[in-house]
Amino acid sequence: MKQKRKKRRQSHGSAWHWKQTDCWYYTQPGNKKRIGLFDENGERIRGKKKKREAEIALAREKVTWSDESGNGARHGPWLVAQVCSEYLQYCERGLAKSTISQGHRDNSSSWLNDLCAHCGALPVADLKKGHVQEWIDGHETWKSPATRRSVIAIVTAAFNRAEEMFGVTNPIKGLKKPAENPRLASLTPEEEQMLYDHCEPCFRNFLFAAIHTGLRPFCELARLTADDIEEYERGMMWRVYASKTGKTRKIPVRPEVAELTRELMKTAPQGSGKPIFRNTRGNPWKRMAGVLRFLLLKKKIKWNKDAVRGKYSSYTCRHTFVHRMLSGYWTDGNGATIETVAELIGDTPTTTFRHYGREWAQNYQDPLWKAIGEGASSAKSGKPKPKRSQKQKVNKSVASSKKTKVSKKTSRRKTAVKKAK
Repeated sequence: MKQKRKKRRQSHGSAWHWKQTDCWYYTQPGNKKRIGLFDENGERIRGKKKKREAEIALAREKVTWSDESGNGARHGPWLVAQVCSEYLQYCERGLAKSTISQGHRDNSSSWLNDLCAHCGALPVADLKKGHVQEWIDGHETWKSPATRRSVIAIVTAAFNRAEEMFGVTNPIKGLKKPAENPRLASLTPEEEQMLYDHCEPCFRNFLFAAIHTGLRPFCELARLTADDIEEYERGMMWRVYASKTGKTRKIPVRPEVAELTRELMKTAPQGSGKPIFRNTRGNPWKRMAGVLRFLLLKKKIKWNKDAVRGKYSSYTCRHTFVHRMLSGYWTDGNGATIETVAELIGDTPTTTFRHYGREWAQNYQDPLWKAIGEGASSAKSGKPKPKRSQKQKVNKSVASSKKTKVSKKTSRRKTAVKKAK
């Protein structure tokens, strides 16, 4: 009896389901690498029954194959310019669906076009990490480690997407970023009041809410509408969508913020689509307008020439919220945990600890003090333990040596008595 012939797998270029991950993939002709299929929202297509959705997603990918900037298997080797172009198209689609922020799209367009001017005609297979590093070093204005980290992150993201979607090997994988500096700038209560005293009501409300909620000023707080606000017995909660992470979270807000929100909702009720916090013209706060307004405010207060205050920005409001939460500013000195703060501000606990925890999280500093023998009494009093002088240390060592000699003589006498008996 003949054995039942095993069914052949589908040909290259067809959508297929992998049971191990419960996701759909395809393999390009002339290539053995599997490539994941994604829906219109950028989510992986999961479930064996979603064959129809997988075929539609594959059809969208095949459109790019027939384009002039398409697949290297049909149109020769991939160029750096093609990788950048593909990522910029992805950013445009994400911006239209509100899954990518305007700032990310703008930065990607500026930096990737600049990279193409430097080495866009170079085949991806010939690109080295040294080419990218040389391009970055050639920009004298990119002195800040934060700027260099952002540039490297976007360039790496473009090549990672080309590798994931089209099987193009990423030649700059592992390109090191500069070490990030901890975000330690925060406003004191006096500085906060100075800001309120020198700005008009609309911007004052915006800054007040940013300081007391910790939301990202322009991609979260500026987009908040009455439809995102819910009232409960315990108080008010906001439903916040973060375009940076693509996630939605619900956070409680302090009573003073809730009171301000209810007042502003009278002119921006549910269903109106108007943002809660608006500028003097009734429009939502844009990043550029907010940055310029804060720069003018610093100049008005004469902070622009100060070494520390001159670096303050709208984002300092977010850092101030984190500092106050970790130090227990609103809870009689009982600081919140890193995990709680991370949930409120929409970051991961690892990122929150890396940025703020080592300097500001007292809950994580107390065990370190206990580990080195510092008692609670000295910590509460705030006074350091008195140090022994060199003379006291010598006297103590002499006394201990004498004590040791006496104990040795006593033990010898006891031994001699026992032998005599």
